[in-house]
Amino acid sequence: MREMFELIAPCHFGLEAVLKREILDLGYEISGVEDGRVAFLGDAEAIAIANVFLRSAERILLKVGAVHAETFDELFERVKALEWERYLPIDAKFWVTKATSVKSKLFSPSDIQSIVKKAIVERLKDVYGVSWFEESGASYPLRIFLMKDEAVIGLDTTGESLHKRGYRKLTAKAPISETLAAALIQLTPWKKDRILVDPFCGSGTFPIEAALMAANIAPGMNRSFLAEKWDKLIPRKTWYNAVEEAQDLIDLSVQTDIQGYDIDGEVVKAARENARLAGVEQLIHFQQRPVSELSHSRKYGFIITNPPYGERIEERESLPALYREIGQAFARLDSWSEYVITSYDEAEKYIGKKAERNRKIYNGMIKTYFYQFPGPRPPKRDTGR
Repeated sequence: MREMFELIAPCHFGLEAVLKREILDLGYEISGVEDGRVAFLGDAEAIAIANVFLRSAERILLKVGAVHAETFDELFERVKALEWERYLPIDAKFWVTKATSVKSKLFSPSDIQSIVKKAIVERLKDVYGVSWFEESGASYPLRIFLMKDEAVIGLDTTGESLHKRGYRKLTAKAPISETLAAALIQLTPWKKDRILVDPFCGSGTFPIEAALMAANIAPGMNRSFLAEKWDKLIPRKTWYNAVEEAQDLIDLSVQTDIQGYDIDGEVVKAARENARLAGVEQLIHFQQRPVSELSHSRKYGFIITNPPYGERIEERESLPALYREIGQAFARLDSWSEYVITSYDEAEKYIGKKAERNRKIYNGMIKTYFYQFPGPRPPKRDTGR
């Protein structure tokens, strides 16, 4: 009988539905959805599969337990009562890397972190019959979420966030994260046989994430994860199997029309290099070109883009003119669908049309909006049947 766990996948606020669909597509059962988190049930194999295959998750946490705590004494005793020996071997190096508290009586992250660490140490001292831990083995960082006095405690199986795919060595200013780009593409009806253009491609994240999807390349297959060293919980072969499965699914023969433009030639060069590192350079056409020259001979394409927000005051002055140019380009491509993520609150005014939908999404600490202007659907092809 395989040992089952509850796993927690944090994501960007506002994109829980995308991640939930991805998890269901992998064949796992959802156990809960909260702001910025989706929980699901799975075995050791699921930990490897989720880390390698999920595009919109930030990391995968193995839930150790949930406790109610209104005082530090309660937190200590209830954390100590959890079965830490099930997860942590005697040489484990463990620490609380992050504690967040919302609407709870315990709100000091540093105090929560030290009390939880102390509770685990006391538990393991009793279980292993030692008075000192060398912590010379594998790393087991912990994360704690306190919400209305309920503390959920999870072990971080991932390590460096899942947005670190390993391909983005060169970044433009204000880059969009890989996980956010992947989630936003999945929010649109774009499919690999449709045109996709990003006129503000920066370091190439939207085109590269789209190309990874088109070629069925798992986003985490070329990086390592902390839990690869957790031999007590996850056999090393489990990770090899997940990567092998990912390799079997790749299809680089796929025909695509994915394009990335930027006004800055050096940025375009960086995007091209990132695409090469991601193994998808042959699937994307990058070019130095301003948005004012955006055009395409074919109909029913998609624009998915992250134009400048004007985070600095001197840049804000140029935004009305820039967003007017964006609107003029959209008008020329009147059969296309356009999707724009920006924190600029007058985007619709200067683009010159109202979005059919707009979704509030937090990009780090910046509140942004994902403006959605879906175009007409292409006519159904006559298959001759």
